Amino acid sequence: MRLYLGSRMLRKIVVGVSVVIWVLLMEPCAAAGVVNGKLKSATFLSPNFVLGPGSVENKHYYDIGFPRGHVALKSFDAQVVDEDGIPVPLHHTYLHHWVVARYYSRPGHPQSKADYVFARNSGICQRDSLGQYFGLGSETRKTATFVPDPYGIEIGNPADIPAGFEEKWMLNVHAIDTRGVEDRLGCTECRCDLYNVTQDEYGRPLRPDYIGGLYCCYDQTQCRLRPGFQGARRSLYLRYTVVWSDWDTSILPVDIYILDVTDTWTALDKSSEHSAEHHCRVEYDVESCNQATEADDLCVDSKRTSLALPTGGYVVYGVAHQHSGGLGSNLYGEDGRVICSSVPAYGTGKEAGNEAGYIVGMSTCYPQHGSVKINDGEILVLESNYSRSQSHTGVMGLFYLLVARELPKPMPDLPFAVQVQRNMTLSRFGGAILAFLGVVIASAIGISLKRRKQREEGYESLMT
Repeated sequence: MRLYLGSRMLRKIVVGVSVVIWVLLMEPCAAAGVVNGKLKSATFLSPNFVLGPGSVENKHYYDIGFPRGHVALKSFDAQVVDEDGIPVPLHHTYLHHWVVARYYSRPGHPQSKADYVFARNSGICQRDSLGQYFGLGSETRKTATFVPDPYGIEIGNPADIPAGFEEKWMLNVHAIDTRGVEDRLGCTECRCDLYNVTQDEYGRPLRPDYIGGLYCCYDQTQCRLRPGFQGARRSLYLRYTVVWSDWDTSILPVDIYILDVTDTWTALDKSSEHSAEHHCRVEYDVESCNQATEADDLCVDSKRTSLALPTGGYVVYGVAHQHSGGLGSNLYGEDGRVICSSVPAYGTGKEAGNEAGYIVGMSTCYPQHGSVKINDGEILVLESNYSRSQSHTGVMGLFYLLVARELPKPMPDLPFAVQVQRNMTLSRFGGAILAFLGVVIASAIGISLKRRKQREEGYESLMT
């Protein structure tokens, strides 16, 4: 779908949204406590990875440090640090993504495919795609991940672990050192010409029309440097903090869904035994605006897909994942209602967590208990918006949802519940504001499109 916006209107909207996001992102990112009042926390370091100017790290680390036992995960926060524990800014080392996945392994056996089984989330993508429990990118430092009470992500339940196996965790870190590179944005967007790559990491030729994305910036590839630039190699780590509590019957489990705007979904054929089929491509490209457009105009790429969850429930948490150029994502219900809007905050400085030009945070949704329900079989619409002021390769339009199948029972005699309610009020209010802003942006796009159609010919809406 090609949409054109007057730059003045778009800039005013984006600036206003960014101000609100910065205010909301500065809220405390943890609830007052959990239902049983016993939070635990631990901070871990990944194995070190060594990067030089222009180099790429994209490795998988198995059996990482992680909470053990039957517990409820409450949050997972991470960032790249150097050997002294100092946060590394994105314009030095770009964190393309990190993901954490759960798997079962036979104890005492070498790590091989025959000895482990991945335990995917509840998501709808095909088996080899987007099965992680947690994952973010450049926005990781200022994106809230806490799961509100009385909910939790249940892990370590002995009933779920196959006989003869242990539950373990895998970490994938994809980082790109952009010190001294010729084109910093091109390197972070994995443009194939900058990496001099024509084959994927398994030696298979790339499609002729594949100009950038994950297939061109795999582990140990090298992005083009400025002539004569030299820089030291250095050891880095992903430092991550996990918060959890011991599991008990007062905690309600949530299902994890990761939705992808590139998903091509074939609905269930009720006349046969075939289930719904999904094909999540994870990444896509955004073309720049036609250079013949008016100088004061910007344009927006709005990509949509329709999909359904296997089981409905009540939305507990929601957040989008986008790359540079992203303007936000919206998830709509079958009746057009906004389930969640998530918009990016861009940095304005040089320090870690506020890097100019990078997405440094995404707004999150924390609906009131039971206020946002997805019905069984309901057809949802996921929308991802990107600026087309310049072209982009390998962008993403993912949406992470936590959905509870049941609501908590009233607990009128627990003063703790009142404390949680009071501390969560601001976040709920902020979520309502952000949902409203998402609608405002979508409406502005629609109004601008209508006006543009009245004034020009030759531009039509194209559903992709």
